[in-house]
Amino acid sequence: MSSKPAKVPPARLVRIIDSARNALHTVTRAMVPGNIALLETAQGAWVSQALYVAAKLGIADELANGPKTAEQVAAKVGAHPDSVFRLMRMLAGRSVFNHRADGRFELAAMGQALRADVPGSMRSMVLFIGSPEHWAEWGELLYSVQTGRPSPEKLYGKSYFDHLDEAPEQAAIFNDAMSTMAAMANDLVIPAYDFSEFRLIADIGGGHGRLLSAILQSAPAARGILFDLPSVIAGAAQVLDEAGVSDRCVVEGGSFMDSVPDGADAYVLKSIIHDWDDDISEKILRNVRTSIARNGRLLLLEIVLPERATANWGAVLDMEMLVSPGGRERTRAEFADLLARSGFRLTRVIDTATPMMSIVEAVPA
Repeated sequence: MSSKPAKVPPARLVRIIDSARNALHTVTRAMVPGNIALLETAQGAWVSQALYVAAKLGIADELANGPKTAEQVAAKVGAHPDSVFRLMRMLAGRSVFNHRADGRFELAAMGQALRADVPGSMRSMVLFIGSPEHWAEWGELLYSVQTGRPSPEKLYGKSYFDHLDEAPEQAAIFNDAMSTMAAMANDLVIPAYDFSEFRLIADIGGGHGRLLSAILQSAPAARGILFDLPSVIAGAAQVLDEAGVSDRCVVEGGSFMDSVPDGADAYVLKSIIHDWDDDISEKILRNVRTSIARNGRLLLLEIVLPERATANWGAVLDMEMLVSPGGRERTRAEFADLLARSGFRLTRVIDTATPMMSIVEAVPA
């Protein structure tokens, strides 16, 4: 899979398009009888599973070089020809494939993102969302809504991340999906924030260091600390070397549940706080508060939910946080309250090119 993200258009343009999409969605739904609109919405799980099967079989990759019949695709992927035709016909109705007049199928624009080898590929995310294990977790949504607890506690008797420690295949699927989103985040965050004023930047829970590498490339006078679990940072050296920043970056192993490295004037946490409930999030943030320089800044790279419900992708991800890790997405007001309880003061929320990522900036209170 290519780790290079697709080119991100200007933030203002994306916001205008997103607002137009929401308006069109509302108008379209209003024109369809309520019972039909509800039925179409309820079928979304079927579409998700169809996308998973197409990704698992590599159908989009088979169409990369041009149109093919379903029989040709089925022969390549080792599947039942008529069933492959029916799957592709279904997804053509969802604009993933085009069904040509000559009977062959070709990739539509959306289907290109289902390929494994293209910038901006979402194949690993589709494989994660539709995997049997994740399917089972969402099958316990009722349990999560009734109890407020994540479904892995019922399914596995432990937290989601503790389960991943004992399920290497599932962990690999999860990590591939998160790498896809991390690659996208780099192109969103770097143009939106000036990191050059910082002396020492700590990326907490920074994985293999792809985001920190991009930050240090944008701030050539800064040094970095990459901090994550020892088992995770074991794979960081190659990433830092390839980015040409290894001479300006220290790699430290540890858990942000216990402590974080001292003395940085910028602490970056990308998609960390949304994994946890308020109590654990406050514990993590207090650890940062203990270590941050007096004039330092905390940067949370997170979805920021609107105060009122819209067709915002973040509200869907918020339910994912409830079902799997037991965390949540938050509004600006909720971030301000959480930060205040953790010894910080929210200074601003900076939009990036998409509502999928904002920069929540705070300073020690």
